[in-house]
Amino acid sequence: MTDSIAVITEKRGQAFWITINRPDKRNALNGEVIAGISKGYRDAHDDKDVRVIVLTGAGDKAFCAGADLQNSGAAFAMDHSRPNVDYADLLRLSQNATKPAIARVGGVCMAGGMGLLCMTDMAVAADHVIFGLPEVKVGVFPMQVLSLLQSIAPPRLVNEWALTGEPFDAKAAQAAGLLNHVVPTAELDAKIDWLIGRIVDKSPTAIRRGKYAMRAIASMSFDESIAYTESQIALLAMTEDAKEGLKAFGEKRKPVWTGK
Repeated sequence: MTDSIAVITEKRGQAFWITINRPDKRNALNGEVIAGISKGYRDAHDDKDVRVIVLTGAGDKAFCAGADLQNSGAAFAMDHSRPNVDYADLLRLSQNATKPAIARVGGVCMAGGMGLLCMTDMAVAADHVIFGLPEVKVGVFPMQVLSLLQSIAPPRLVNEWALTGEPFDAKAAQAAGLLNHVVPTAELDAKIDWLIGRIVDKSPTAIRRGKYAMRAIASMSFDESIAYTESQIALLAMTEDAKEGLKAFGEKRKPVWTGK
């Protein structure tokens, strides 16, 4: 385990946990949090034994309440000599990741926290959690969050959330496609463990190449994506994991994955 003021990272078996560690600030985003999550993603990808990333917030009050508005000048300060900002770079990093990530949402998820939720592949939330895009209430807008959110939730709902700034509950979030599972708080960790277990026994090669392909075809037309994926399945079939998977199926045994 490694600790910083703002982020804790820890390997638990084949899962790499990244925990925002500012419970007294509702796990609000600042430069250190963004840097810590980014480093966690990189460290997880550098460790060949890690199969899945879990992103969560410390305590039971908040997953992430968005930017730290206690010092609003710092929250929205920009270096105009730079064409990119750190939060946007974190979202870019997450979308280019080849290891799956799960959001464990144990408390309020607002504003920039919604971006963290959307940057993961799957999400599980406690049934009491409240979500929202309240930026219009403080004179800004969820600009970068929309880059991911608009491909997950229905446009009419995204419009309502972003334009009114009003919160919504976990049931509505699940219905909109933001969450895979909603469970009582006492069952949250068990559900995360269950989901991890359903990932780590599968081929790491298939998952890695599959996530890469899913990212690549997201903006392609059907003709482009079908041509791309027919070549990708041919390449995947040549890997050691694919050969082992087919062999194990024929021999009626569990495959032994090498990740190659």
